[in-house]
Amino acid sequence: MKKTVRIGTRKSELALMQAHTVGKSLSNESTDYEIVEIDSKGDLDLTTPLYQLGITGVFTKSLDIALLEERIDIAVHSLKDVPTLLPAGIIQSAVLKRDNSADMLAVKSGLDINFEASLTIATGSIRRKAQWLHRYPNHTICGLRGNVNTRLKKLEDNDWHGAIFSSAGLERINLVPDNSIALDWMVPAPAQGVIAITVLEKNRKLHQLVRYFNHSETELTSTIERNFLNELEGGCSAPIGAFAKVENGLVKFHGILTSVDGTLQVDVKKETPIDKAKNFGRIAAQELLSNGGQEIMCQLK
Repeated sequence: MKKTVRIGTRKSELALMQAHTVGKSLSNESTDYEIVEIDSKGDLDLTTPLYQLGITGVFTKSLDIALLEERIDIAVHSLKDVPTLLPAGIIQSAVLKRDNSADMLAVKSGLDINFEASLTIATGSIRRKAQWLHRYPNHTICGLRGNVNTRLKKLEDNDWHGAIFSSAGLERINLVPDNSIALDWMVPAPAQGVIAITVLEKNRKLHQLVRYFNHSETELTSTIERNFLNELEGGCSAPIGAFAKVENGLVKFHGILTSVDGTLQVDVKKETPIDKAKNFGRIAAQELLSNGGQEIMCQLK
């Protein structure tokens, strides 16, 4: 008799779609699956800005507890929400091939946006806020919380000109507005666009099964980005951006650190051969700290 794998996930449409994507991969390996929906602190408190909740992992902690208590067998996460240090006993088994890593601006319906004007832009991300204010210091940023569907509705119901979203999040559930603009200048969150699967370290058999779905290039680049984040000692709500890609045998990396008000910004761009990329993210972080990043980190702390 086949064992049914219990997949833990948040309850949003996007999170459920991601969990079912993993479940379908399991089904292709002749393994049944069951979706277990779990609330997170980040989903229950939709008013407090994420960076004021006081902890990292606000979207993942409840899933970690369910995994450790063996109420679920695997947890499916957006890797950008996962703290760089996992709880003892839990390991990252696999990441799926990365989707679109970029951010996009959803513009209010019927509006012809002029970036030179004094716009009001909504986002719940301190990284997006900081980078936006650095580029457009005359704009006003409003807080925005909730799942993708809720945030899109809030955009239409409020006097905002636009709201910033993850491209992958909108694309996965076919909700990209007609009036949207790709923000190719904005450096994404570390591991943005990546779906991750975690399991209990002791469950070696399940780990080996899930490991079969791992996308090695995505694992390499997302690990570099998360090592950069970890070296800077920033939580997932810190104004830190990082993106790595593999091109012609090289890993090309861009990391950025911005003050919350957007007045200060330091970035680092580096490349290295793939076979020398092991500590690449940490090396880039140290370079950024030495070139002005330490001042910004002291402000944040």
